[in-house]
Amino acid sequence: MLLSLKGNFPSAILALADGTVFIGNSIGAQGTTVGEVVFNTSLTGYQEILTDPSYCQQIVTLTYPHIGNYGVNSEDVEADKIHAAGLIIKNLPLLASNFRSEQTLSEYLIAGNTVAIANIDTRKLTRLLRDQGAQNGAIVGLAAGEAVTQAKIDEAIAAAKAAPSMKGLDLAKVVTTDKSYAWTETEWKLGQGYGKLEAPKFKVVAYDFGVKKNILRMLAERGCDVTVVPAQMPAKDVLAMNPDGVFLSNGPGDPAPCDYAIAAAQEIMAAKMPLFGICLGHQIMALASGAKTFKMQNSHHGANHPVKDLDSGRVSITSQNHGFAVEVESLPANTRATHISLFDGTLQGMERTDVPAFCFQGHPEASPGPNDIGYLFDRFTALMEKN
Repeated sequence: MLLSLKGNFPSAILALADGTVFIGNSIGAQGTTVGEVVFNTSLTGYQEILTDPSYCQQIVTLTYPHIGNYGVNSEDVEADKIHAAGLIIKNLPLLASNFRSEQTLSEYLIAGNTVAIANIDTRKLTRLLRDQGAQNGAIVGLAAGEAVTQAKIDEAIAAAKAAPSMKGLDLAKVVTTDKSYAWTETEWKLGQGYGKLEAPKFKVVAYDFGVKKNILRMLAERGCDVTVVPAQMPAKDVLAMNPDGVFLSNGPGDPAPCDYAIAAAQEIMAAKMPLFGICLGHQIMALASGAKTFKMQNSHHGANHPVKDLDSGRVSITSQNHGFAVEVESLPANTRATHISLFDGTLQGMERTDVPAFCFQGHPEASPGPNDIGYLFDRFTALMEKN
């Protein structure tokens, strides 16, 4: 049974900054939320998407029509809370069925104080975002029995227009950890749950710009004893820990204002310390190397993006979540492109030719999504072994 067949959910309003309005049902917390509205083409993984810190101040539209059918659980999270500013879906199944399910999606959203809307034409919304690019929006979740009025619609439009632009926004320091901590949890296995690092081989310091837990698990799975540090920790303090390698994590917002992170990456590469960056970390490493970044017209969000390895010719199906990219034309002489997107030709990976450093734009740790590109973690451990 779908939400569209049941009338016991309050009304909700979705308004875009261009004045477009959708009326649906509130399936999350009551109230108003604003953010950049983007669409994600993943068929599953709504819980991982909601808890990904890279979605801070973004409202996610899921293009798959039925969301919530397998519920949520306490294990499939990428952070300790929901980071997405809001959720937009077509249909919410009223029954959630999975042997690991602990809550319904609606219960999870309400508990996480996250505003969400269902029962709107997500195909129309996706086409609008695809053709015109991501834009700011607002979701207003009304109280039970509260009617949609023109005044409330006008308030929603005004809220959408007043939301800050993602360009120029430094959000890494908003979502980062307050203090350093150790990480030893390894990957999840059916019937066993998460494991624990028993025999560490490498000491890795990971900058938290909005790090996903599964990145840390995949590092630990490969023998990395990881220390996670705040985004603004100076490079000298990181190098003083005598790590075998440094990791630059994913994260939200525009990489250009993250001058503290760019400076740290420059110092770490100057010390010829093995360095690996993902997503925002990829962009920061590129900026630290002298390249430029830009705000994309159509951002990449989904688990079906083909990426070509320029060295081997191998094509991997990857998970993506980014609204900024590195200009290929701006790569300096001491860098080279290693991966490109087969959707639009944008840069997906690069490496330095003078120091042991490389990075990747997509999410090689993503779960759900194929594991095609997971070999990059092995490349990082091989780099530390060699160094």
